[in-house]
Amino acid sequence: MPSVSRRYATPLQRFERPSGQADAELAAPVVLMVSGGADSTALLVLAATSALDIDDGRGEARIARERLHVLHVNHQLRGLDADEDEETVRQLSARFGVPCDVRRVDVAELAAAGDGNVENAGRLARYAAAVELANELCAEVGCPRSAARILTAHTADDRAETFFMNAIRGTGAAGLSSIPRRRNRIVRPLLDRTHDELCELLRMRGIVWREDATNADTRYLRAFVRHEVLPIAKKRNPRLAASLATTCDILSDEDAYLTSVAARALRDLTRRADPGLMALDAARLAATEVAIARRVVRAAILEVCPEARLEARHIASVLRIVAAGEGSATIPMGVDARVGYGLLVLRGRAAASEACAAWLEVPGADEGAGATGELELPGGRVLRARLLPAPEATDLPALARAHGLEWAGESVLLDAAAADIDATVGGRLWVDGPRPGDVLCPLGMHGQSKKLSDLLNSARVPAAEKPSVPVVRTAPAGAVVWVGGIRADERCRVTPATRIMLELTLASRAE
Repeated sequence: MPSVSRRYATPLQRFERPSGQADAELAAPVVLMVSGGADSTALLVLAATSALDIDDGRGEARIARERLHVLHVNHQLRGLDADEDEETVRQLSARFGVPCDVRRVDVAELAAAGDGNVENAGRLARYAAAVELANELCAEVGCPRSAARILTAHTADDRAETFFMNAIRGTGAAGLSSIPRRRNRIVRPLLDRTHDELCELLRMRGIVWREDATNADTRYLRAFVRHEVLPIAKKRNPRLAASLATTCDILSDEDAYLTSVAARALRDLTRRADPGLMALDAARLAATEVAIARRVVRAAILEVCPEARLEARHIASVLRIVAAGEGSATIPMGVDARVGYGLLVLRGRAAASEACAAWLEVPGADEGAGATGELELPGGRVLRARLLPAPEATDLPALARAHGLEWAGESVLLDAAAADIDATVGGRLWVDGPRPGDVLCPLGMHGQSKKLSDLLNSARVPAAEKPSVPVVRTAPAGAVVWVGGIRADERCRVTPATRIMLELTLASRAE
């Protein structure tokens, strides 16, 4: 997200390095993605002969010839035409003295193995090849990968087409921002130029280019927009591409700002984050401005399931249950969203199937003596909780030790008040799995702390079974009360002053 000085400064106002030492980043590779069409051919010509702004802080400047590398990806979709495209790119690269790397990819096979979208499979294959080549060249030069640039030949016309395509499909601010000028290492230096301008440039220099016949097939959405929609819109505004470019820049800047605000909000709202699972503070999310809340939910879903194809209706369904304070919703790729007890829990397929993340109800005296709360755990187990009055004239610590021995550690007696459970109204405890950095004061160690990971190692719990160990906490971000079947926390131990005991039991569902 550029600042005002970065976006609007003239070349003379830009920061100049006071030292005479060479900047290692100025030797980083610049990969040109060239298909052989007019736009990418013009990109190669301009990169080799003119100044381009590749967003490296120098503004429009010449790129050292030794930094340039052409990449051509042959999709193997058009037979002889594809081979002729490849040969044309090779010859043009040789003409300007730029190394050319050709990668052949069976895009039809990739599409068949995926969602069947040939256009999308080709795009992913091109960018994957560009990233791979850029990384290889960085290793050869010995520069950081972030210094490399991958240049594409997207123009103002492409930006206008993408704007209309996304509007037709239905989208938000990010989609209407269309093609950004830069995304990480990928830079589009021709976004201010039109296709006609680049064609005229090539004609003036006597350079021929290749035409892809599929570009005229209006069965493809981009071709439909290019040949059916834009001509009509241009009748009203001949400078449509330039007007939309300004609109896209404004939307892109505002989208980047809102995205950064939403990222901070997501960090503040997160109560648990594990692979494939996130728990957010639903009450605070419900009080968040809807423009930010939409982005928070979208980012959280993509965190647990990066391949999810989200639409506005999916985000709205999650926000509805957040507003209601309870409920569930299923969104694409099997992501499950549930709201309960003030938390929005998002679980994707990547979440460990043996892990748990839920509240365990502890009934109070109001619900009757001996009332028991239960939580079903994966693997056919159940976790039970109930409150018991401490017997008078009894050695309570000895009673608790005897109870633990009788149940072989599968049940434990603790001080209810120390676990933040009210004897009258009861309460609830959060149950999930071990987390990196968890620390507790194991019972019997007289207040000494120990990492939960070390405790599990000492108990000889196999690595594959560690995620299935239920960890009972006072809250999602609260203190550990009991590591199910292994050890309770010293701070919740039964003492002679205990009045109400909390019994936690781990058993099979049949018991």
